Amino acid sequence: MTLKKDKIISTIGIVILCFLFHFIYEWIPSTITSIFFPVNESIWEHMKLFISPICFYGIIDYIILTKTKVPFNNFLLNILVTSVSSIFIYLIIFLPVYNLIGENMIFSITLMIIVIIISQIISYYILRLNHIKYANIISLVLIILIYILFGYLTYHPIHNYIFLDKHHNIYGITEYNI
Repeated sequence: MTLKKDKIISTIGIVILCFLFHFIYEWIPSTITSIFFPVNESIWEHMKLFISPICFYGIIDYIILTKTKVPFNNFLLNILVTSVSSIFIYLIIFLPVYNLIGENMIFSITLMIIVIIISQIISYYILRLNHIKYANIISLVLIILIYILFGYLTYHPIHNYIFLDKHHNIYGITEYNI
């Protein structure tokens, strides 16, 4: 296996997890699942559909890369950069379109797939970089802090349209989804 082939497989795996993870909280509502998976239809909660599939698939990817002896470096830096950059790339494109035409599921899903493809191209290059000292330790701390932020803002959302679930006219987690 080559790193390029691995990134193609990763793209497919992450896209599948995105669709699956959209429903996890609905199927298994709990404090733990509320941190990792969207609890409502707000833009903010859907950003979990970038970080969680990339992080969770990262475990599978690490095993594949290690078992197939594909050389790689900076694995956790790769997870951090690809997940955070995915969120930013998505929002930079999505928000202006959303503000102009409103919600469009076909556009949202297509954009999600394109952004995941871009993230895996970024991943390919990060994994090929020379080892960066302390990158993985710092990245692990930042990933944990991101999930703490997601958890906090799920239960204490900012009253802004990014946090508003327009389908149910709610912010964050409420008795509707507990």
